[in-house]
Amino acid sequence: MSTDPRGPHAWDRLWAPHRKQYLVEEAGNFDLDSCPFCIAQNVDDVTGLVVVRAEHAFAVMNKYPYNSGHLLVCTNRHVATFDELTPDEMREVGELTAQAMRTLRLVSNAQGFNIGLNQGSVAGAGVADHFHQHIVPRWSHDINFMPIVGGTKVLPELIEQTREMLSESWSD
Repeated sequence: MSTDPRGPHAWDRLWAPHRKQYLVEEAGNFDLDSCPFCIAQNVDDVTGLVVVRAEHAFAVMNKYPYNSGHLLVCTNRHVATFDELTPDEMREVGELTAQAMRTLRLVSNAQGFNIGLNQGSVAGAGVADHFHQHIVPRWSHDINFMPIVGGTKVLPELIEQTREMLSESWSD
């Protein structure tokens, strides 16, 4: 019998209730006028949370991060899936991902990374129609008592501060 106050199956599920507002109000299939990644390309870097821009892709802060420094590498072109990318887009996404890892190690001493693609809304893509790859920095013991006991994720700095630090430290 489980002594966990949350019940016998507390570890069988991952709960992220803070994302419900995003899923209801913002997520889904976006057209060119409402796509957050297309919008980020048409505003200044600070407003769009853009870290760096390149010819075919760009790196942007995740507005709903899982860890501090959670970046997205997005194509400039509004295209949905990896298999639709051109060879130049694939190359640049890879180069930006590698540079994001180097920059996150430099700026925040990241010890590891989760890098992932969610292709299609049924696979968990919040913005299913615009290709983006997640780069989530990880540290030893980055999961502590706060999310486990308190149900709260503590991020040590504002997204805007992280964006500025990463942008200033980014190099080719």
